[in-house]
Amino acid sequence: MYKKSLFSIALIVFVFASFVSPASETQTNSKAISMPDDVKAVIEKSCFGCHNSDSKNDKAKEKLNLSTLDSLSTSKMIHALKEISSVVEDNEMPPEKFLAKFPDKKLTDAEKKILMDWANNQAKTLMN
Repeated sequence: MYKKSLFSIALIVFVFASFVSPASETQTNSKAISMPDDVKAVIEKSCFGCHNSDSKNDKAKEKLNLSTLDSLSTSKMIHALKEISSVVEDNEMPPEKFLAKFPDKKLTDAEKKILMDWANNQAKTLMN
């Protein structure tokens, strides 16, 4: 229960921080990523637990840190979004070893489509 509450708080902070930045802060990317509620729900369920700044999974947060996605340069952000779509399409994420412990985190076909469509559309938007 405590972990779930802590995770929920961390997600709320992440989402809030993703869309609000102090005026004095210099961002490396002038384009922000839009994350609809359905995408946030899928990411919260199956991705954010490993891919965030506070994760104990160093490999996962090094590969993709959702907490710092908005701070990437446009080209790195586009690459990250394309990578998200690719690993989801190839059923590489969440990994089988993780799903063996947490089968409820497995992405449904509908959730995969939501993530892939979102990532591909955001990448296209950033390229324009």
